[in-house]
Amino acid sequence: MRKEQQMSSTASFSRRRFLKGAMTAAAASYVRTTSASPTQAGTPSPRGKLFQFRYSDVKLTGGPLKDQFDRIHAAYMALDEDRVLKVYRQRAGLPAPGEDMGGWYDAEAFAPGHSFGQYVSGLARFADATGDEATRAKVKRLVDGFTATIDPDGYSYPSLKASTAFPAYTLDKNVVGLLDAYQFAGVAPALDTAQRIIKGGLRYLPPRAIERDEAPRQTPYDESYTLPENLFYTYELTGDKFFLELARQYLMDRTYFEPLARGINVLPGRHAYSHVNAMSSAARAYLVLGAPKHLEATRNAWDMLEQTQQFASGGWGPNEAFVEPSKGLLGESLKTTHAHFETPCGAYAHFKLGRYLLRFTGEARYGDGIERVLYNTVLGARDPKADGQFFYYSDYHTATQKGYFPDKWPCCSGTLPQAVADYLVNSYFRGPDGVYVNLFVPSELQWKVDGAQAKLIQSTSFPESDSSELRLELSAPAEFTVYVRIPGWLQSPAELAVNEKAIDAKAEPRTFAAIRRRWQLPHGAY
Repeated sequence: MRKEQQMSSTASFSRRRFLKGAMTAAAASYVRTTSASPTQAGTPSPRGKLFQFRYSDVKLTGGPLKDQFDRIHAAYMALDEDRVLKVYRQRAGLPAPGEDMGGWYDAEAFAPGHSFGQYVSGLARFADATGDEATRAKVKRLVDGFTATIDPDGYSYPSLKASTAFPAYTLDKNVVGLLDAYQFAGVAPALDTAQRIIKGGLRYLPPRAIERDEAPRQTPYDESYTLPENLFYTYELTGDKFFLELARQYLMDRTYFEPLARGINVLPGRHAYSHVNAMSSAARAYLVLGAPKHLEATRNAWDMLEQTQQFASGGWGPNEAFVEPSKGLLGESLKTTHAHFETPCGAYAHFKLGRYLLRFTGEARYGDGIERVLYNTVLGARDPKADGQFFYYSDYHTATQKGYFPDKWPCCSGTLPQAVADYLVNSYFRGPDGVYVNLFVPSELQWKVDGAQAKLIQSTSFPESDSSELRLELSAPAEFTVYVRIPGWLQSPAELAVNEKAIDAKAEPRTFAAIRRRWQLPHGAY
């Protein structure tokens, strides 16, 4: 865009008087014990009110989110590719240079090769976000290296233990890595590889989604109930109904989604992270199949999560389990455990579910939930160490310090890059008549509207400050609405201004304030 073609307007809002009250409320209620595929990015789903932008449409320009984004990107760019691929190459009988990864990752370790696909997924998202060719090339090398280890029949597991103890868990992670490599890093062969390993892994999977307590005693942690989300994703990218029917097959409707849709709280006792992650399968099912029960299940599960399971931080799942509500168990856990929230894993699942619900409903309260978990949990995670030590649990015990998980390369090593890369797609959404500002973070959003190239530049030092400025630059005048989330923790309406002039707009907490204009040169339309 040439400089002389730029037109700009500014909109600002202030949340003066509200941060102090919000912090006081949080302190007073430290424990809550009250009873890109067509739907991934780029094209709105006919069943959604909003859709998310691509990672490449949003750029962080400053502040703590960008600082963490850059550090995590660099940490995963430093991953030794030979070490990450070693366990897969060993099983395939290929040369396998490099040291063992250690921790959870090796052939006979707790979960062999479990996080490989998530490393690829996170790097693919960083590649799309930054446009960095070195990141894209690293994704391609990892995909090529992995593909070379797959047997002709599609067998892709890194060891016998992986195929017998964690067949669904490992497959699901590797599939999302391949699909994201295809979608976000332009690695075209990855889509075919994803289809091959799904078909090659079927004989190791149960015939339907099973709960942990149904699984054989030696495989208590496999999570077949999370499979449908990425099987639907595969169907959306390929159009092959084989994957559509397979996704249907693994929906946990009878014991989980259908009771939730009827308002029955079946969360207590279940493994917390994986069952929030499973809600994204219900959400994807609603986008693809349109069954109302899957929409109701996701909405009700979110409400139950907020009303019966969350600490003041937004975290949930002490000792990785949902608690019985109204029995003081969240408060009791502050004295009995140091494992209160699987931070990167839980945040990743929470962000996904919140985004789906924002897209379905356009309701600001889901943005509130994303914001709460982001700032209070994963943004405060300690950076990973090069030797594989990771921050795992948020610890709310009265006597604690922030440390690292004792085992190297745990599950949170896989979700950390995905969750942090997702800061971008958490920040803005698009609707049929405008854009939605969901997070208050220094950033730039670029998109097209009525043939014009538009850029929204957000300047803020939130949460240190109580205001944000939005500057619009357009190649030609265009009429659209800028929707700004007014946080639910405010005690009074926010103050809004356009070009430094206060405007009369509804800005009630827990809503999106709508500012509609024909945006052009300052003062040209008002």
